[in-house]
Amino acid sequence: EAAYLIERLVDKAARVLGVPPEDLRSRNFIKPDMMPFATSTGRTYDSGDFELLMRRALDVVDQAGIAARVARSRENGKLRGLGYASYIEACAAGSPEYANVVLDEDGGATVYIGTQSQGQGHDTAYSQLVNEKLGIAIDKVRTVQGDTDLIARGYGTGGSRSIPVGGSSVAIASETLAERIRKKAADDLEADPGDIELVGGEALVAGTDRAVSLASVIAALDESDRSATEDWQPPAPTYPNGTHAIEVEIDKATGIIDIVNYVIVDDFGVTLNPLMLEGQIHGGVVQGLGQALCEHTVFDEETGQLLSASFMDYTMPRAADWPKPFFETHNIPCVTNALGMKGAGEAGSIGACPAIVNAVVDALSREYGPTEIDMPMTPLKVWSLIQDCEGKAA
Repeated sequence: EAAYLIERLVDKAARVLGVPPEDLRSRNFIKPDMMPFATSTGRTYDSGDFELLMRRALDVVDQAGIAARVARSRENGKLRGLGYASYIEACAAGSPEYANVVLDEDGGATVYIGTQSQGQGHDTAYSQLVNEKLGIAIDKVRTVQGDTDLIARGYGTGGSRSIPVGGSSVAIASETLAERIRKKAADDLEADPGDIELVGGEALVAGTDRAVSLASVIAALDESDRSATEDWQPPAPTYPNGTHAIEVEIDKATGIIDIVNYVIVDDFGVTLNPLMLEGQIHGGVVQGLGQALCEHTVFDEETGQLLSASFMDYTMPRAADWPKPFFETHNIPCVTNALGMKGAGEAGSIGACPAIVNAVVDALSREYGPTEIDMPMTPLKVWSLIQDCEGKAA
């Protein structure tokens, strides 16, 4: 991601200019009152408060107290540093996403959609959207993904677009069905369709105890009215953004990097399921830290033979290696989709890489002067760099 290069360069520029990195970022951040903001590259940011997220992350990570903690680590023969990175990502753009929501006679529903989940929790998210629009219990909503015999078309999963784009199609199709149900229920209950609420598996007249079950209303609908299809296409990308701040301690004798604090403050727009969102970010963070600290494809320099061809030789991040990060959102709804959601599929990994590298560079630079290192920051690479720096100092 471009964020890696940008955030590395911003920190380096701040050192050269002799200004705090947060001040250099602050001078160049687009302010909330400048939104919507058309960039010189043709993008238009619709919403965001980038400085607020950065300042909050630095406050939580206790940037003000880092000097004292560096001194304590130095007394123990270790290095300590603090790094952070702000990112913004263009998501949820491009082609439309197909969704077909079908009402079942038992009062449930089936969602046929062109995205494909690999563990992100799409089933739950789409079921929640159907529940919000139709009042059908989440456990009575079934999701069918990736079956080309049953799904007419689909752009697929990628670009953090499944919920902002696919979810919008599900929500719009569900609202179409809700209008049909309200109209039919209003006839049965002798009420105005605008007074019908769909809650808890029932269609009820607001402010009264008059209600009929959704199952009975659905059964009374013509078969053609039990299905609604939507191919919603986003008019523009969404722009999730945030700041990752990391504090590290480095063992000079081994080059091992210990992450002692990790803070994430993000803006993802409207949040559908906070628990799933946090899990998505945790997974992305570990993926990013794996790339930054240990994952490495190695070839023999003479023969070209791949030396890291199996997990015996290719180091992968493990859950026990990382602390649980502090995670907080300050969400501003986007205006480019009906749900106000910005997408979060890639955010964790985008912020992690530059933040951890900036933290390690800060630790090394505090001890040895301006120092640079690049991914993957394996213990051997860090130890070797420390030995070089110690040798020059001697």
